[in-house]
Amino acid sequence: MTEKNYNPDMHENKDVNVQKAAQKIVVPKVKVDEAKTEETKKEAIKVEAPKKDFAQVNINGAEIKTKVAMAICKFIKHKKIEDSIKYLEQVAIGKKAMPMKGEIPHRKGDMMSGRYPKNASNFFIMALKSLASNAVQHGVENPVVVEAVANFAPRPFARWGRWQRKRTHLKLIAKSKMEKKAVQKTEKKK
Repeated sequence: MTEKNYNPDMHENKDVNVQKAAQKIVVPKVKVDEAKTEETKKEAIKVEAPKKDFAQVNINGAEIKTKVAMAICKFIKHKKIEDSIKYLEQVAIGKKAMPMKGEIPHRKGDMMSGRYPKNASNFFIMALKSLASNAVQHGVENPVVVEAVANFAPRPFARWGRWQRKRTHLKLIAKSKMEKKAVQKTEKKK
């Protein structure tokens, strides 16, 4: 700075301006009635989010094969969440096979053919645990997987554009076991 433009009180002036601005801002004091605050707290506790009669999990772009995901969805449909998780844990270990159709080798047990999809079963275990926690949050008792859908997702290219990755969209919906039976009875009457 040149000597002509230099003002030693310049910094002090800024502080004074800030202090004047702070004095202009007046915060109004509001008297708070303690009884009213307790009533509003009680009302806030009473007012909750509306409970749903179902729990849902949507997963976009899961890194699993769609064919395997469709087989797992077909298997877990109309089963309890806990039973599905237990079976999928056995599949991930390699103790039990997941039934699949197509040119797949035969396996021991009640099925014709099957495989041991470790990645997909671990992913579904995570999704089913999330579905179970959603069911608890929404108050769904005895949750059963009513809808399990796997669809193709956009498949990004891998390095150098030679390969495409596997991607799948998943949608899982669980309802209470009692509601499922009531819905089936009404459908039969029609």
